[in-house]
Amino acid sequence: MILGIDPGCTGAIVLMHNDYRYVAHLLMPTVKVGTKSRVNGAAISAFLREHKYREPTHAYLEQVGAMPGQGVSSMFTFGHAAGLVEGVLQGSGIPYTLVTPQTWKKRAGLIGADKDAARSRAIQLYPGLRVLDLKGKGQALADAILIARFGQKLEAA
Repeated sequence: MILGIDPGCTGAIVLMHNDYRYVAHLLMPTVKVGTKSRVNGAAISAFLREHKYREPTHAYLEQVGAMPGQGVSSMFTFGHAAGLVEGVLQGSGIPYTLVTPQTWKKRAGLIGADKDAARSRAIQLYPGLRVLDLKGKGQALADAILIARFGQKLEAA
């Protein structure tokens, strides 16, 4: 089993078989802390425990960094979310690899493509996965799927 993770408050986690079959997903759970949203690490841990009998052999986590034009507060929130997810993986004993967006997008043939290209590709690969039809949530899940597929190709090599 492989986990693909698009971190951040609007991200997603997908669990897939090594042969590219979809198993389950979790849209990134959040909690409110004052006026801010934060990723809910307890809910991620619960998702991993729920699928313990299908224990992931490896996780592929998108390596995040600051983006041009992003405000200081949103950069902190994004980094906090990614760090929390990485900590949950470590605490769960799941080995993981950080992968840059450029690396997995290149493997998926998405370099230079528009933002929605990942969702379109995921719909082609998993036409029965209806959550992909949703613009925002579908985009997050599509990224997580393509990150997982990137990892599956590495595992097969």
